[in-house]
Amino acid sequence: MQRQPVIETSGLIIGYARKYKRSRIVHDDLNLRLYKGELTSLLGLNGAGKSTLLHTICGFLPALGGDVLVNGRPLSKYSQVEMSRIIGVVLTDKTNAGGITVVELVSLGRHPYTGFFGRLGAEDRLVVEQSLDAVGMAHKSKDYISELSDGERQKVMIAKALAQQCPIIILDEPTAYLDVTSRIEIMSLLHRLSVEQKKAILLSTHDLDLAIRMSDCLWLQEQERDMKCGTPEDLILSGAFETFFDKRGVKFDSSTGKLTAEKPSSPIAIAVEGDYKTSYWVGNALIRNGFRAVSESASASASASVALATSVAAPVAVATSVAVDVDVAESESASGTASEFKIRCEAPNKILLQTGDKVQTLNSVAELITALRQYPPVIARKLLNEFSK
Repeated sequence: MQRQPVIETSGLIIGYARKYKRSRIVHDDLNLRLYKGELTSLLGLNGAGKSTLLHTICGFLPALGGDVLVNGRPLSKYSQVEMSRIIGVVLTDKTNAGGITVVELVSLGRHPYTGFFGRLGAEDRLVVEQSLDAVGMAHKSKDYISELSDGERQKVMIAKALAQQCPIIILDEPTAYLDVTSRIEIMSLLHRLSVEQKKAILLSTHDLDLAIRMSDCLWLQEQERDMKCGTPEDLILSGAFETFFDKRGVKFDSSTGKLTAEKPSSPIAIAVEGDYKTSYWVGNALIRNGFRAVSESASASASASVALATSVAAPVAVATSVAVDVDVAESESASGTASEFKIRCEAPNKILLQTGDKVQTLNSVAELITALRQYPPVIARKLLNEFSK
């Protein structure tokens, strides 16, 4: 059975109509679909038009062209009261309602149902209570908004949107101003709500890592380029992210889903093995310092030069020894000689560095990097087959 989108756009043109000047078009020909039970994240650089798109979908801004359908009906056909029962909106602005309590703010979400005087009935109070419980803020219902942290305030605003009992919730950068832990909590909460309450949740964010990990669908928005939509995994595997983040000095690493700063790489390639966790972070340190960490898959080929990772690649963590053929540049101090570099991670405070026949025992990653920096670039065309016997 084919799914029906709760929001669908066709040939949508977004931007700003100006009275005495030509309208400023931010993006055109947008064909998007938002489904219930899914968390969709909108990613884009500053100025790409993320907020403009969200405001147009919500009806806050008129579209310059094309169509927006909400549950199969044109957005323009809905009244404000109808829209308040269909789409709940949480904007990026900080909440300044410090003089009211948590329960009073969430109760405002019942306004579409309570009429002009806003009197809450038993059912309204139950909905408010359930909304606070859903975001884990029931225990602070009597606290003043001014007493809450930024993360707690954002949870309360989400509870207010839940109290509206809308099938669609749209949030403009809900993790802005939040610390790392709060950002994870908010994204986890939104994904859980989309699944448990079958909400269609659309949010804009700059948090690439959390968007990839938590979102069911991503919308990649960039000026003067077509919008790319799909699951995070499909977009990464198709190469869409490399194009999207193709900026000078910045690269998207499809093996980790992270953005990294591009910098010159040392010609020295180093094999890493041993304890998984220690090896991973040793690989991270090697890459940050310009060395090349190579993974176990390099050992599958015993013929050609196999320098797998670059300065922007992921840290490697392998459980068995790595055999590689390192092809590096010549230097005056080591011309015509060969040198072997291999690291075995036995524990965070026991890292073995092999250089040729010499093995050093180092007590930390910092000591390892210091030791590696003393070696100049060398010519090495010798296959590393074994670490030690």
